[in-house]
Order: sequence, then C-alpha cells, then structure tokens
Amino acid sequence: MSETTTELPVVVIGAGPAGLAAAAHLLDRDITPLVLEAGPLAGAAVREWAHVRLFSRWGELVDPGAEKLLAPTGWTRPAEDTYPSGGDWAELYLQPLADVLGEQVRYGARVTGVSRAGRDRIVDADRDTQPFVVHYENADGHEHRLFARAVIDASGTWSTPSPAGGSGLAALGEKAAADRIAHRVPDLKDPAVRARYAGKRTAVIGSGASAFTALAYLADLATSDDGRGTHATWILRRGISGSTFGGGEADQLPARGALGLAAKAAVDGGYADAVTGFRTDAFERDGEGRVILTGEDGRRLDPVDEVIVLTGFRPDLSFLGELRLGLDERLQAPVALAPLIDPNQHSCGTVYPHGVGELSHPEKDVYLVGMKSYGRAPTFLAMTGYEQVRSIAAHLAGDQEAAERVELTLPETGVCGGAGLFDEPVAAEETGGGCCAAPATLTIGAVPAPASSGGC
Repeated sequence: MSETTTELPVVVIGAGPAGLAAAAHLLDRDITPLVLEAGPLAGAAVREWAHVRLFSRWGELVDPGAEKLLAPTGWTRPAEDTYPSGGDWAELYLQPLADVLGEQVRYGARVTGVSRAGRDRIVDADRDTQPFVVHYENADGHEHRLFARAVIDASGTWSTPSPAGGSGLAALGEKAAADRIAHRVPDLKDPAVRARYAGKRTAVIGSGASAFTALAYLADLATSDDGRGTHATWILRRGISGSTFGGGEADQLPARGALGLAAKAAVDGGYADAVTGFRTDAFERDGEGRVILTGEDGRRLDPVDEVIVLTGFRPDLSFLGELRLGLDERLQAPVALAPLIDPNQHSCGTVYPHGVGELSHPEKDVYLVGMKSYGRAPTFLAMTGYEQVRSIAAHLAGDQEAAERVELTLPETGVCGGAGLFDEPVAAEETGGGCCAAPATLTIGAVPAPASSGGC
C-alpha cells in the first residue's frame, strides 16, 4: 500500500458498540477513523430494542479503549454490577462515545457499495495497492464517494431478520401479510403496540430466548385488565424436550432460567398453545383478514390476528459484492472463525477470543466484526467484539505482536440468546442484538491465548 493510501482514513461501517469501539482503538493507534452510520444517532439499532434489558452487566459492555477516550470528558462508567436496557446502553455510553469522536462520525450515511478503486472483483493487477472506494447515500438519497485504507464492517445483522419460511426463504404469502407481521419483541409499554396485541390471537414463531420473551410478555398482557382474551400460539420447528425451556431453576444464569420458566408458565397457564414440528410453508388470509399459517406437512392452523417472527438474523452482504470475501458456506461467517462459533458446538462462552487472523479475508484489509462477523450464528458477546477490533487496530498499526495477543479471558460457560424480559436486574436477559451475560467475571489484560489469533 502506498504512502498516500496509508494516509487515508479507515472507514468503519456502523456506529454501534463494535463500530465505535473500533474507532476508539484506531484513534489510540494514531489512525484516523471515519464512521458511517445509516441512522440519525449512535446505536440506532440498539435504540430499536430500547425497552429490552440486557443480562450483561455494565462491566461487560464498556470497551476499555472507548473508556480511555471518554475519561478526559468526565464520563464515568455506570455501576458495573447493574444491567442496562438497550436505551441505557445507547444514551449513557454509545452516544457519549460518538460525541467524543465528533466529525469522525457521519450520520444518515447508508453504505451502498465497497470496492477497490479502479478494480472490480475480477481484476488482480495491483489490487492490494489500491485504496478502497466506498459509496454511501444520505437520507435524502444524495450519493457520495470516499476512499479508505481499510474497511471495518460493523453494521450488524439487525436490519435483516430471517423470514418465517422453513426453507430459509419467505413463505408463500408472507410478504403480502407484512401488515400483520413483526420481527421484534413487542414493546407492550407503548400504547399503540399494546393495542395491537391486546385481546388478540398472536402466533409466535421461533424457539430462542426472544420467543420466550414474547410469550412471557403476551401472557402478562393477558392477565391485565386491558388484555383479556390475549392468546399466543407458539410455533416450533422441533418438538418440546427437556431442554426446550433452558435449565430452569438449575440454570447457572438465574436470569436465563427465569426467562425459560416464564415461557413455560405461559404455556402451562393456558396463555399460549405450543404447535411442534411445524415448518411454515404459507400465509393465507381468511375473510376477516386474519392470518392462517400452513405447514410443509399440510397442517392449517387456526386463524390469528398477528404474527411475531423471531427466527434469527442474517448478514446483509449486498454492498460487499465487489470484494473478495472468504465466508463459510453455512454460517456466512469468515471461514477461519466459522468452526469456532458453530451453534451446534458452541455457546458464546465457549468461543475463545479471536482477532485479525480469524477475521481476515482474501481481500486484504477488509474485516467483518461484531455480530456481523458471526453471520447466521445466533449468539454473540459484546466483549468478544471489543477484542476483535482491538486486534484489528493493532494489526493496521503494524503491531503484530499485539494483534496476535489475547487480552480478554472469557468464562467457559456462557449462554446467549434472545431478548430481555424483566426490569429487575436479577432477571435481566439478553437482547437479540447480540450481547449476553457471563456467569463469571471477565478479565481484561494480557493473558495466554488458548490458540493464536493469527495475523497476516
């Protein structure tokens, strides 16, 4: 890379937890970041689940490099053992961090394409010596172009929820029924949202903690004066087994156990019916506009008024099409990282901290980080994302020893999933946005790595 190219900024896509932490670490390395955020404020995606309380404590949600940048402003970390809501995280940490970065964060800037300047995906000649060219649009549709020495994509997966269809595609009629479908845990404290579900029959599709949360919320609504008649139909692709509701009272994480028990109580109390082995094939409408779900096996369920689809998220790779990414064919995560995060083998706490080596691609100096680096894997730990960007910043600064050094110790047993449930800290759960609690204290500082984080 030429000296002129190295003087260009590193473009960071997304002003969420991982993106802002990346900018902080780059600044600490005397590298200029430029953060492009599609929303109007920092943590735009986090703000969409502002009503949800995380089960991660504040002590596990603040990046050390970001705290170093914030300290001179008088900012103080909230009490480490308390649990913020998504709104708290955005307002008390993410926005102050973005404010410190100032003009290095551009809001209303939606990235539409990334490539090598003068080189499409096919061209080999001098490819690695060319800067990246990044196209983005403002909210008014005005187009812009800028150049970068490297690109860190921390745009997450929140904007691309998975459909209800059992094949991974939208079920027939799913798009036409969009007016009756939600892909988020409802905020039933919002009067308009509450009115949408009160006294109605709602299908909840999904088997993770987000589905648990929705079931518990709807059951709580059913017991209230304004929610009589509220009922849920819980649709699972698999059957119900001993592990369906988690560990219950035996769970190492009481918050997670409480969430599963609340969902079980919704079923046992008659506020929700469980339909098992059902893979959604089609959405139909009856004469009253209600939705009838049809399964791949031909089963037709009773009509419902609303449908909440909580089947996970997937990365938006559309604007990266001119780059040479090395992604696992199943998870759509970097090929070196995918075996480490396979949900059939790992929970978030059994994924050892990793860095630039596992996150590198055939295209030099482009990285997917944070929740997006996990592709379709459903679990993620915020501190893991912070370690990712620390390693990448060190690599871009030429400090390969630091890039390969692990500076985070994670517990061996950690569990992720779904959205939060209660306001009380003892029962605070994790959000589908990708941060979860750990049953043991996280350690920050140089420690021996279970395996090298690699480097290139």
